[in-house]
Amino acid sequence: MAVQAARADRATAAAEERARLARAVHDGVLQVLSLVQRRGAETGGEFGELARLAAEQESRLRSLIRAQDTLSEAVPASQAESRGALRDLSAALEALASSRVTVVTPGTPVPMPAPRVEALVGAVRACLDNVQLHVGLDAPAWVLLEHAGDEVTVSVRDEGPGIPPDRLEAAAREGRLGVASSIRGRLEELAGTASLHTGAQGTEWELTARLEEPR
Repeated sequence: MAVQAARADRATAAAEERARLARAVHDGVLQVLSLVQRRGAETGGEFGELARLAAEQESRLRSLIRAQDTLSEAVPASQAESRGALRDLSAALEALASSRVTVVTPGTPVPMPAPRVEALVGAVRACLDNVQLHVGLDAPAWVLLEHAGDEVTVSVRDEGPGIPPDRLEAAAREGRLGVASSIRGRLEELAGTASLHTGAQGTEWELTARLEEPR
C-alpha cells in the first residue's frame, strides 16, 4: 500500500508539472507561433511561407505536449521551500501595466503565498495574450483587482468583438490549451473560479480565488 501510495503521489506530481510546463510553453512559444501564423497569412508572399512553417511547428509542439507522459526530474527543493513566502499581488499586477494595459489595484499591498500570486498573474497574462492575439496588437485592455475579506477577484476586460458561441469548446476539442489550461486550469489549481462574460461590447474574465489555500 505504501508503494502504491508513493506511485500515486509521483503520478500526481508529474501530472501537475506537465500541466505547468504546458502552460508555460503556451504562454510563450505557442502564442508567438499563432501570431506569426495569423499575420503572415494576412500579409502573403514570403510571409505566407513563414506562416505555413509557423503553423507546422505549432502543430508539432502541441503534439509533443500532449504526448509527454513521464517526467524524470522532481520539483527543485528551492521551489518547495519558497511556497511559504508571501508576495504582493497588487505589485505583481501593476508590473503588467503598459501603454495599452491599464491596471487598477486597491493601492495597498495584498499579500498572498508566492505560488498563488504566480498562478493568478499567469492567468491574467494569458487573458492579455488572448487580447493581442484575437483583438489586435495595440488593442487596449483593463485589469482590475478587488480585495474583499479572504478573497480576491481580478477582472480582465477588452473592447473586442467578443468570443463566438462554442468557440472555446471547439478549441478544447482541437487540443488548443489557451483557455482550458492557461486560464481555467490555473484557477482550478487555486480552487477558484474563472467566469467569462462576452458579447458585442467585448470580453471580460473574472478570476476569483482565496488568499490562502483552502484547508
